[in-house]
Amino acid sequence: MTKSLQLKTAELEKISHLDYFNIALSVDLVIFGYENKELKVLLIKSDLEEFSGMYSLLGDLVRPDEDLDSAPYRVLLSRTGMDDVFLEQVHTFGSIARHPSGRVITTAYYALIDIRHHQLQVDTNELHWHAVNDIKKLAFDHKLILNTCLEQLRSQIMEKPVAFNLMQDKFSLRELQEVYEAILDIKLDRRNFRKKIAVKDWLQDLNEMESNLSHRPGKLYGLKKQFKRKSSKELAI
Repeated sequence: MTKSLQLKTAELEKISHLDYFNIALSVDLVIFGYENKELKVLLIKSDLEEFSGMYSLLGDLVRPDEDLDSAPYRVLLSRTGMDDVFLEQVHTFGSIARHPSGRVITTAYYALIDIRHHQLQVDTNELHWHAVNDIKKLAFDHKLILNTCLEQLRSQIMEKPVAFNLMQDKFSLRELQEVYEAILDIKLDRRNFRKKIAVKDWLQDLNEMESNLSHRPGKLYGLKKQFKRKSSKELAI
């Protein structure tokens, strides 16, 4: 004879595991931009005394009535005025002592924006773009989060057209290569790079040429319409 399953209420489950229900959730955003042939990230001065004078990523606690994937868009909009950007979930970080206020588990997202076409709408002068290669230390475990998101970006850019989110709508192959070199932090062979990009069939020849340049102008290209998406989950590669 089988025993009947002893059911318990959700309230009893909560009472018997009270410590488990006292863990905060947060989101942290690694917002990448590209300017002057450098890959940059948007940072803000930490407002915690424990990290006085240090920069951190943009982030916030997930509200009790908020879905996890809604939180990063709220942070983007409230802190920068932007909401129409590429955004992808990368990894969850849960080290016990990662936050001085208590147990906080954070989910990291990375965003890619064209700095020239997005004007930050901020109410503080402590929000700045920083060259990724110049960053040595950040508050919390944000350097680890930055490095993890950077590795994710680097692993994707030859397989998915995500890097184009950093660029203007019209660009030369020279400008495109410079973006890839900034992300990968290496010098690429011009001929090999162009062969790899051509195979992907991502680009549309705009039948236009660069103008007002001191060097020989190159052809201008754009990303084909079917590859223009806000989220990598929507990319049909």
